[in-house]
Amino acid sequence: MRAPRLVALACLAFALAACGRQQSAGEHAPAAARPATALAPAPAHTGPAAAIQSKPADQAAAQAHPVSRTNEDGSETVEDTTHDSGTHSPLLAAVASTVAAATATPAAAAAAANLSAPTIWQDGVNYTRIVPAQPTSVAAGQVEVLEFFWYACPHCYAIDPLIEKWKKTRPAYISFSRVPVTWSEGHRSLARLFFTLETMGKLDQLHGEIFNEIHVNTDPLVAANPNDAGETERMQTAFVKKFGISEAEFKKAYHSFAVENELQRADELVQRYRIDGVPTFVVNGKYLADVRTAGSPERLISLVEDLAAQEHKH
Repeated sequence: MRAPRLVALACLAFALAACGRQQSAGEHAPAAARPATALAPAPAHTGPAAAIQSKPADQAAAQAHPVSRTNEDGSETVEDTTHDSGTHSPLLAAVASTVAAATATPAAAAAAANLSAPTIWQDGVNYTRIVPAQPTSVAAGQVEVLEFFWYACPHCYAIDPLIEKWKKTRPAYISFSRVPVTWSEGHRSLARLFFTLETMGKLDQLHGEIFNEIHVNTDPLVAANPNDAGETERMQTAFVKKFGISEAEFKKAYHSFAVENELQRADELVQRYRIDGVPTFVVNGKYLADVRTAGSPERLISLVEDLAAQEHKH
């Protein structure tokens, strides 16, 4: 295998991870393209009621996840791999996959390359069923989809262009909203910036610019001491002024009652769904999924759409 392919596979392993409560921003790695998926009904959940139903960490780490890989001849191989728990090397698995694909029989290669078959989404594998289901804040006939994210998370930055593209083509019955996490003062400061711009009607203009400022221009938009609210506000004010936003209007919204209410609501949602990693999607208060469980950013979007379509039918 060529060295560049090893590097690309290493980047893919990075992209399948997620930012946790204690994780700081790191180097951005682009996500690899994945085949589309089709709808499959989710099995009924029969486990005990709990705020969030999930598998123990050691059981989840051993759970297999389907991953597709591109071979040297342009075909793709679909295989089951376990989530990296510290005892498995994604690069070694990729090498083994490529060797196996090169030596496979024509019949086996044809079966592996059959990407038209629908993916069967599994409860407890590709997504977690939330028990009991939580109330949503959308109109009748709409399906609520929430993305929990953090501007300083490299994985949120990597998947954001895909989400922006999906927003333009998603079914009309999907009501999509982002929810910035508020785990600490540093996270909360970026959440305040998000809600301030949303309140001002400037979020669509500057959402991508915030990601770029942090991950491309290496400006964290949060003070070195996250508890220094004054310095953080100065940094964020200087940033928005570059885009023609009035300092006075920004500061007025920054400390407004509306923004405080939105921050409180974000706190409640993060706690309600027990969000401990981002990016994480919640579909209609019933299902929770992320890139790792889905298998890739593209598969995550397909999973979200399939779960939303299932909800829309009910």
